[in-house]
Amino acid sequence: MRRLPQTCGRVVSGLLALLLASAVALLASAQPAAAHGTLAMSTPASGATVNEPLTSVRLYFTEKAAANAFFTITAPGGVRVDNGWSYGEPKPLDKPVREYFLVNGQFEPREYTTGFPVVVPVSHLPAKGQYSVSYLSVASDGDTVRGTLTFRYNGRVTAAPQGWSAPSTQPDPALVAATEQHGSSGQGSAVPTTAVESAAPPSAAAAAPPTGSSDESGPGALAWAGLAVAVGAVAGFFFWRRRSASTGRATGRGRTSSATSGRRGGGARTTNKAAAGKASGGKASGARASSGRANGGTVGAATVAQTTGDKRRPTTVPAARKSNAVVTARTGVAVDSTATDQAAKASATTDGAPTVDPDPRPDADLAAVTPGSRLSNTHLALLVGGLVIALLAGFGLARVGTGDESPTGGTARQAAGGPPAPGQAESATDGHQHPAGTGPHTHRGDGATGDTLATGTTVSAGGYALQPLERSQPLGVRADYRFRIVGTDRQPATRFAVVHDKPLHLIVVGRDLSGYQHLHPTMAPDGTWSVPVTLARPGGYRVYADFSVTATNGTQVPLVLGVDHTVPGAHTPTALPPVQAQATAGPYAVSMNGTPTVGVTAPMHFQVNAPALERYLGAYGHLVVVREGDLGYVHVHPELELVDGSVKFWLTAPSSGRYRAFFDFQVAGKVHTAEFTINVP
Repeated sequence: MRRLPQTCGRVVSGLLALLLASAVALLASAQPAAAHGTLAMSTPASGATVNEPLTSVRLYFTEKAAANAFFTITAPGGVRVDNGWSYGEPKPLDKPVREYFLVNGQFEPREYTTGFPVVVPVSHLPAKGQYSVSYLSVASDGDTVRGTLTFRYNGRVTAAPQGWSAPSTQPDPALVAATEQHGSSGQGSAVPTTAVESAAPPSAAAAAPPTGSSDESGPGALAWAGLAVAVGAVAGFFFWRRRSASTGRATGRGRTSSATSGRRGGGARTTNKAAAGKASGGKASGARASSGRANGGTVGAATVAQTTGDKRRPTTVPAARKSNAVVTARTGVAVDSTATDQAAKASATTDGAPTVDPDPRPDADLAAVTPGSRLSNTHLALLVGGLVIALLAGFGLARVGTGDESPTGGTARQAAGGPPAPGQAESATDGHQHPAGTGPHTHRGDGATGDTLATGTTVSAGGYALQPLERSQPLGVRADYRFRIVGTDRQPATRFAVVHDKPLHLIVVGRDLSGYQHLHPTMAPDGTWSVPVTLARPGGYRVYADFSVTATNGTQVPLVLGVDHTVPGAHTPTALPPVQAQATAGPYAVSMNGTPTVGVTAPMHFQVNAPALERYLGAYGHLVVVREGDLGYVHVHPELELVDGSVKFWLTAPSSGRYRAFFDFQVAGKVHTAEFTINVP
């Protein structure tokens, strides 16, 4: 193989060194996302058990809560027991909290040691069990501060004050409007777990529909561009080397290194000539090569051709002597120097040509075996390895001190869709990715609607589109509904993550919020989904595909896409039933308790009068909520286990208005659906 020219080698070495330094600078400077006003601690602490009656809950934030902040405390039965709120006296935090601020284009850490409390009075304690605390505020930088925590009360029950009525207040519209402007920056709690805890950035997949990402949450386009250039440079260099090796083999020529050619001693470069010879007695004879004399006893490398019949093939001769070993120019294998020297002397011609190796081996990199090579394989490997290590180290340095979990199960920054449920860690991506019980299952992707908590109002989002093969079907006829999920390349997606036991959930509901069906289609190898559907009433329907597609880079993108479907015929809309806390599903009575609140993650309890609930699709229940009018879709999931005998959900109402809630549960192997009307003031 031809040696890399000295000038070119220096250029490549310099380029790679520059890329290495650039990678360190770029990735090390990648800072965590800014997070302000986070919850630092609480009394009682999230997840704590309280055995004595308490009169208030204190929440300590890293800055003073907004004047129009909103707080609720919900008892086990779903009834609110909060009674307004007020500011408390600041006090030192148990453990400092570190937050990041953008200053002159750079994120700078700021450590907080003082907590600014909010005091939320508890009117009474009507029952033993799990109490929930929810909060909504806006930080000084405009980010949404939203989260929940829970504690368990095992003390005596206390009576409500005389004339007490449970509050049903909603957040200030100005507060809701402010949070909508920063809908992707919601926060959970950020209770520190170490001596200094950082407000963590949102998880990478969390926020990551492929439509874009925040410049504050990762290395940024510049860093990735530098990485791409580095990879391209290394790949191009290896391609050049491989091409050079192929050329050398094709021509049967080789060039010695600067050491073997005697350059360091002022010797001339060697030239190689092939001579045909006959093999006799296992020896190759008649081979002859002329080479310049190398200083220090180094033998010049010479590649010769040995003739066998009508064929010619290159052979290998000793290339250099180092200590007591001779390294062959082609194989790079060390052989005994004494035996080699004796053989060379015995068979050498008058011009000093060395003996031809009768059994050549596959080509090896000449630069790797000659001591004078300036860019050997070893050096290159070290350089590339250093580049990779630098990339990883830079990325790691950018994340030092950014803990993302707290003992409360909350996180410092929660992506749109609400905070994680108490006692659980934030999911790595969106609602689709968390197991049951880890928070509101709200799917992003319909950003065009301006409402990040309700989805399914568009047919495409996140780089994918729902493509139905049929847009209508006859009344009362069982027909296959077929569709594809198509990417930007106009090809059907075929890689889907299994979420709640199924790769895709299909929800069908009439435009008047009647005729609800929860179906599970199957996918053909070509990416076409199909499921039999029977629609008993004429009119318009909305079909929602609820899924997580696996993108080409391996990340999972949770989406809900919606499309209209029609059954021809005269349609008479069904009026939305009135708000009631009780419903019947088959032989079972189901009660719903809770106070849905705009922008606030509020607990909702569903109690089923049944002997024993069974898990359905990995959970004790599933809740689909559809908004009247635009048919915005809100899909939530419950706590992993039953809470005080009920199925507990965390619902964040995206706006005021009327909703229809569909609660699926399973008893004795059969799935039932209880339907409720929810009015959010």
